Amino acid sequence: QVQLVESGGGLVQAGGSLRLSCAASGSIFSIDAMGWYRQAPGKQRELVADITNSGRTNYKDFVKGRFTISRGNAKGTVYLQMNSLKPEDSGYYCCNAQNRVSPDEEYDYWGQGTQVTVSS
Repeated sequence: QVQLVESGGGLVQAGGSLRLSCAASGSIFSIDAMGWYRQAPGKQRELVADITNSGRTNYKDFVKGRFTISRGNAKGTVYLQMNSLKPEDSGYYCCNAQNRVSPDEEYDYWGQGTQVTVSS
């Protein structure tokens, strides 16, 4: 089992920045990738960005050039630097960790999430 704890959300004006942090505990040796998802009211949860243990990153188009995902020195730590925030970036941001056992078998772990609100 993996437990995830996020921090760093809050209220910011459009054009501002926030940095989200996520720290994993438990069976962190089993983590193959970590990422951030967000969910806005009335919308489905969507991937924002993720990063593998090898450092390969993946960003959704709507955050490319504005957000940066990175790993901390400690295994199981991931950050999301969010710059040039827009009101449409508002939502509940959750940290995700994946254990990819095989192409057909993977396990997902989720944090409690943190609220990000961008005012216009």
